[in-house]
Amino acid sequence: MKRALLSVSDKSGLVEFAQKLVTAGYELVSTGGTYNTLQQANLPVMSISEVTGFPEILDGRVKTLHPNVHGGLLGILDNEDHCAQMQAHDILPIDLVCVNLYPFAQTIANPNASYEDCIEQIDIGGPSMLRSAAKNHQRVIVVCDPSDYVQVGDTLVKGDEVDFATRQRLAAKVYAQTAQYDAMIANYLHEQAGVAQEVVTITARHKQSLRYGENPHQQADFYETIVNAPYSLTSAQQLHGKELSYNNIQDTNAALEIVSEFNEPVVVAVKHMNPCGVGVGTTIEQAWERAYDADPTSIFGGIIATNQHVSAAVAEQMHKIFLEVIIAPSFDEAALEILTQKANVRLLTTDMSVARQASKQITQVIGGILVQDANTTLTDTYEVVTKRQPSEKELAQLQFAWKVVKHVKSNAIVLANADQTVGVGAGQMNRVGAAKIAIEQAGGKALGSVLASDAFFPMPDTVQAAAQAGITAIIQPGGSIKDADSIAEADAHGIAMIFTRERHFKH
Repeated sequence: MKRALLSVSDKSGLVEFAQKLVTAGYELVSTGGTYNTLQQANLPVMSISEVTGFPEILDGRVKTLHPNVHGGLLGILDNEDHCAQMQAHDILPIDLVCVNLYPFAQTIANPNASYEDCIEQIDIGGPSMLRSAAKNHQRVIVVCDPSDYVQVGDTLVKGDEVDFATRQRLAAKVYAQTAQYDAMIANYLHEQAGVAQEVVTITARHKQSLRYGENPHQQADFYETIVNAPYSLTSAQQLHGKELSYNNIQDTNAALEIVSEFNEPVVVAVKHMNPCGVGVGTTIEQAWERAYDADPTSIFGGIIATNQHVSAAVAEQMHKIFLEVIIAPSFDEAALEILTQKANVRLLTTDMSVARQASKQITQVIGGILVQDANTTLTDTYEVVTKRQPSEKELAQLQFAWKVVKHVKSNAIVLANADQTVGVGAGQMNRVGAAKIAIEQAGGKALGSVLASDAFFPMPDTVQAAAQAGITAIIQPGGSIKDADSIAEADAHGIAMIFTRERHFKH
């Protein structure tokens, strides 16, 4: 009789799979909670202690780390020496292993979990059994993912062999999973110790294949982090529309990052990973009107993100123009009826009730990667460096513009009033060029607006351009050797200027 060893933390589909194994003539061996589940289902099952001749000890920390287990997994039955040694030590072959690991990822994602709780969820025996079985996959069937239960179980019930290609695929999945598991543990321990990692392992699971990448000739796939992230596309539910494209994902992520800066109702419109319009208000209807009015030309074909429930009233306005994506916490049924009249618009919901978590930002370069802390901070302290103090109204405008300019590609300039952007200059090779683009876009709305710059002014020319446009106040990091020239220029035109001492380059 063939023997199957089952030890799982995720019990979904377990009983049905085990029943198929019994039908296919397998003897079941199991551990702890899995053993109890199979017994309760009235399936014939043997305790692991009957195989090892040793009880489970240390609160279950030691139960499968035994030669009778790993010898049964690693023994090569075509090898006479292996067979002789197995026979001499009464080791029976194990032909199938079904194991999934302790829920370490779910535990560390719980903000209330203690350090001890997290350490206790580091699985030792599970990865060891999986790796032993996967190494000997030419003989041993190894199953670590419940999604494979049906295919493997149905094959065995029919009396067929699980072919080598499937065994190889299952073994590869094991090593991907155990590598991912170990990387999560290493990342967690490094973070807890507060030390940099000497080796960085990036772990993510496949979410979906994309039609193409940035361009049609580029193949692309979307992967998600193992720990579920709120305020993200990976945790979003798509309600309607075509599949997201590579560029949709990039743009929608950029929009979500901007939305996360605001507590009040906000609507963000993004094109090519830059905001083309941001509006706030007391209602989503007000916020939409201001975001749309910020740049009614560029919003066409754009990505919309809001932190508010989408009402039928605002859906009517959104429906009037072509939009690629709309993402929000939720939609009215009436709003969905309106928006789904267009077959292709992608409608998504995601949880925005939890603050976006700080994380590492990873960028690939030829032959390596760059890793940095995500830019999740935004100072609310400032130093007035001009003779004129900004008014309360100007301070509100400056704070709004400062939240937005952080998310604009450098060199970045944003013009704004208290509740909407009026001009955006993005990704220019010099700062005054970005300012001129923002001022030209703003037109008459530049008069009385404020200006935010993601980095310092190397020359006073940006202040000069602001003065000519009627801009009344400026927020910038400061730190140039020519700061005094820019301050003097602002004083000459009665412009209030504040320094944050915090730069927000976005390359």
